[in-house]
Amino acid sequence: MRQNLLRAHNVVLFVGDGMGPNTITASRIYKAQLRTTGRNNPQEAPESSFLRFEKFPHVALLKTYNVDKQVPDSAGTATALFCGVKTNFKTVGVDANVKLGDCESSLDPAFHVHSILKWAQDAGKRTGFVTNTRVTHATPAALYAHCAHRSWECESKMPKGAENCKDIARQLIEDEPGISINVKISTRHEETPQVTHVFQVIMGGGRQCLTSNITSTAYDPIDTWACQRKDGRDLINEWEMRRKSQADSYRVVSTSKGLAEIDFTRTDYLLGVFANGFLKYDHEIDPEVTPTLAQMSAAAIEILQKGENGFVLVIEGGLIDQAHHRGTARRALDETVALDKAVEESLKKLHLPDTLVIVTADHTHSLSINGYPDRGSDILGIAQRSKADGLNFTTLTYASGTDIKYFPFNETHVTRTDPSKEDLTDFKYQHQATFLHDEANHGGGEVTVYAIGE
Repeated sequence: MRQNLLRAHNVVLFVGDGMGPNTITASRIYKAQLRTTGRNNPQEAPESSFLRFEKFPHVALLKTYNVDKQVPDSAGTATALFCGVKTNFKTVGVDANVKLGDCESSLDPAFHVHSILKWAQDAGKRTGFVTNTRVTHATPAALYAHCAHRSWECESKMPKGAENCKDIARQLIEDEPGISINVKISTRHEETPQVTHVFQVIMGGGRQCLTSNITSTAYDPIDTWACQRKDGRDLINEWEMRRKSQADSYRVVSTSKGLAEIDFTRTDYLLGVFANGFLKYDHEIDPEVTPTLAQMSAAAIEILQKGENGFVLVIEGGLIDQAHHRGTARRALDETVALDKAVEESLKKLHLPDTLVIVTADHTHSLSINGYPDRGSDILGIAQRSKADGLNFTTLTYASGTDIKYFPFNETHVTRTDPSKEDLTDFKYQHQATFLHDEANHGGGEVTVYAIGE
């Protein structure tokens, strides 16, 4: 390992939402099993492989608890990760003085905490973020919003008594660090450079939180879990009008085709909103419509690296978490591989001697790797037979889960379905869990941090 004592000119931070150590281990094996032919040779077995970011030379652990919860949510952990201040469960960009749902206290600037993107803007750097969730979702929201509840993504989710608070989507479009305000700052030198407080790049989903009267399609349905804007405003158009009024070179795109057609040499600002809710899982993507996380990451770097003062970019692989919540382990592993692909493709575009690249997660999940499967066994397959009920169980299980069909009641006791009779390779297969719940819950363990900047 070569020592590098230089200050980072650029920073790229990848966040795998819900990508705990067990997810990384299982995804490493899964990725290798997609390509390996030497499963019978221990030296070539998937367990010996690496994800690209696992080869980074610096590794650490992060504690993930919220101020008021042993097991955290993504809003609180994202605030801690991006702003350096732990806070309460489901609150965004505020300190622990703001309790969940308390609109009035969240308006106090003394309780606001600012993110790494705001600090980067103060230093004259370009900034942006990419996610395959909604651009207003909990993790990206912590980069710019100050909100007493992560669910207040648009006005239709705002409760009575919160009229004085802005929804998260409006904060992205109307307030710093999302809007364009040019200010002068003092430096050690005599010049006073212009600092632009605006995201040059915003990419993800969440059209229904930004725009009223959207259209639902079979490929891109309205996300019934999230809010839907109903105040008649079109915040995407408002962002575009602001760029136009300042004579900025910008693009607004809604498909992967539109993203591919951008002339990056003539584009300084990019807003890409590719879905009503979340983007499609990587294995479901129509390449003509939805860009991959790797494609969005590469486009963001193309725009941001043009600045002389450097840039800070945050990239979230948010669908790892969504897949885990549904208990669909294969999807979660596949999304982790997609994040790893984004890391790999981004590294090809970055100048590492002056760029710090970090890969981490915001929290773990309750995914377990158990039993005693042989080396080279399918990570999605059967581990062994239970000595209690005599039925097979899978290597991957969850502590909590949603699908009751695997535990039918036969009038005298609850039985367990034999998973060997199911298609365990189906992306929609929901793995068995210890207890039934509305969804698979987060885990409370530490997450790993990987860094390189050689």
